[in-house]
Amino acid sequence: MARDGRGVTRSAAMKPAPLEYLVARTADEALALLERFEGDARLLAGGQSLVPLLSMRLLRPKAVVDIGRIPGLDRVAVDGGAVTVGALARYSALEASATVRERLPLLARAVPFVGDRQIRNRGTLGGALSHADPAGEMALCAVTLGARLRAAGPAGGREIEAEDFFRGPYTTALEATEMLVEAVFPDGAGTLAVFAEHARRHGDFAVVSVAAAAEPGEGDTWQRVRIGLGAVADRPVFARRASALLAGTRLEPEAVREAAQLCLAEADPVSDVRASAAYRRHLIPIYVERALGELRSRRAGARAGERG
Repeated sequence: MARDGRGVTRSAAMKPAPLEYLVARTADEALALLERFEGDARLLAGGQSLVPLLSMRLLRPKAVVDIGRIPGLDRVAVDGGAVTVGALARYSALEASATVRERLPLLARAVPFVGDRQIRNRGTLGGALSHADPAGEMALCAVTLGARLRAAGPAGGREIEAEDFFRGPYTTALEATEMLVEAVFPDGAGTLAVFAEHARRHGDFAVVSVAAAAEPGEGDTWQRVRIGLGAVADRPVFARRASALLAGTRLEPEAVREAAQLCLAEADPVSDVRASAAYRRHLIPIYVERALGELRSRRAGARAGERG
């Protein structure tokens, strides 16, 4: 390998195509490197998605910029009615965070579905969002909860609504010289959440996933209902009509069945090596009804615990 003062140039004997490996110590340094390579560089955080793509030579950038050592980009903080999660926050840190469990219960319930323990120890929230896998759990949570994603670039910072951030399979609204720095979620304290997923085996890519979050209202009613669908379109889907239908209801069986059919109408699944489009369409209402039933059960269980 040929070395210089800024990084390492890999030889052609390595699995990836020849590239330059550089370490950024600050966000500004990372952005300068992206600009230097005119967008033909990739950011490396946990590497759980990027490294396999490089190894298979599906990506052939001129350089990889390692941002994993940048301080402060892994914070989880409550800021005036919102929870800010840094792009370098690892799955394992989210899993262990009391703030995430209390204020972002949907995220807490989704993380265990991501890969295995080794992947969760290395993978990052920002890496998952930037990878934009239509079956990705973190992308689905961001869309379902209405997160705002903050990017930094040569022209400064900007915020992108999660629904607008994902443009298609593995495609985002980020410019080639921008980097995702944090995600801002509405504070979900007091919210109940369920994440349901069907996969060939635990940790595999989802065939269908459903995210549901809602706040208990007066009596047995529910408010601020939000339902999201994953792996059933070219990007995560916020089931807007189904969510609106259920607001103010008691999640009665009739309302839940109607919402499940509205979810089905908002999906556009495709066939791939994991499942056919027809099978996904079969599963969508089943998993929507299952998730909403579990949501109702969680509320009943919480009440029983209070009485006990």
